[in-house]
Formats: sequence, structure tokens, C-alpha cells
Amino acid sequence: MPKKKKQIITEEKPKVHIWRLCPIGEHPVRTHPMHVPPSKTNPDGSITTRHWHCAKYPSGKDQLYPLEIEEVSNKHFPETKNKPCPINLDFQDIGNKYDDLTSGWTQYWNEVMKPATPLAPNTVKALIGSESGFNPSGLANKKDKNSARGLMQINNQARKILSDEKGELKNHYVTATREELNDPNINICAGIRWLFQKQKLASSSLGREATWDEAVENYKGLKNKSALDKKRLMKHFYEYKEKLEKCAK
Repeated sequence: MPKKKKQIITEEKPKVHIWRLCPIGEHPVRTHPMHVPPSKTNPDGSITTRHWHCAKYPSGKDQLYPLEIEEVSNKHFPETKNKPCPINLDFQDIGNKYDDLTSGWTQYWNEVMKPATPLAPNTVKALIGSESGFNPSGLANKKDKNSARGLMQINNQARKILSDEKGELKNHYVTATREELNDPNINICAGIRWLFQKQKLASSSLGREATWDEAVENYKGLKNKSALDKKRLMKHFYEYKEKLEKCAK
């Protein structure tokens, strides 16, 4: 009687989130041409195809790159249920344009970061309205390429911190170029991650869990402003948020 072959069971590696394409510590790489160096049997070298695969990070930490941001949003965000309220906040046809991205990335970061009080998509939509008026190519200072840009007005310093594995973030990084932050999908993904970091910093400063409104104040750089200045500079955010919350009732 022939011996039975042993069944090899390969355990699936865990992912940061069910929507992600690769296991923890790996990132997807598109199919691309690859140069094979010269050898004795192939003195001229050759070009072959390296097919789509997951590659490991040297650090083993979690990094989100534009390729995966695009894949995740295309596949999963149209199905998300907790959308921001579909009113345009007087921004005509662009006021609702990014609701799927807002909903999807809010859900994603809530499920990854697991805050005690989840972030609401309406809060993010109000923040986008107050930061950029839903203009994805908005640049706070057109003469400064490092200026805050895009829907959530992310400056170059924040962009660098978001990808720096040796900086203030401990995990769950987002890597993008300045130009890639003009993409609404990438900007909202990075912006919400940055809002979570601002909530963490505000909580540390206050000695308690900061509210998301307090996190927005920190996001807008209002930490050391007077109460009067905070009220003035948060005015549009609160107006938009109130309209969205009334619409949701």
C-alpha cells in the first residue's frame, strides 16, 4: 500500500486589517520588468517579468503606500455603510464628492487604531470643508512647495513624520510624495492618520482622552491660541459639523 502523502498546512499570516493586500510587515509590489544580470550561460543578461508579490519591509512595521491605498479604496469603499451626511455644505457639486473616501478611511483607521471613542465621518467631512473647501489641489502658500496642501491641508513636515519609522509615530505609517498628496484618496488616508496622531498628542497634554473636536484644534495648530482665537478659527468647522449632525438625525 502506497504511503499517504503528508498534508502540509500553511498558516495564513495576519494582516493589519482585513482589507490589506499583504501580511503585517509586507507591502505589495506591482508586476514589473526585472533585469537579470549577465552570467556564464547568459553573458548579455536579459529582461524578465517580476509578477505582483508582497515584499517584506526591513523593519517589519506597517507602511501604507499609494498602490495599496488605491487598491483598498477601489475594492472596499463603495460598500461602506457609515457615510457622512450627503449634504454639500454649500460647496455645490464637490461637497459630496469625497464621501466614499471619507467613510472608508475613517472606518479603516478606527478599526486599526481602536480609539475609545470612534472618529465620526461627519467630523472628517467638516474638517475637510474647513481646511480646503473640498479643493484637492489647494495649496496654503502657492510660493512654498512645502506648504499645506490638498483636501486635508497636510504640510511637508507632517508628510515626513507620517512615513518616518524613527520619529514620533510608533507604527502604522503612510508614505507619499508631496505631489501624491494632491490625490484626494491619498490625502484623506494620510490626513485621518495625522488626526489620530493629533488626538494622541492632545490626550497626552490634557492628561485624559481628548475629544475629536480637541484633536481638530490640535490638527489646526491652535494648541497655544487663546480661547477667542480658537473660537474664531474653529468657526467654520463647527458650522459644518452642526449641519452634518442635524442632517444625520
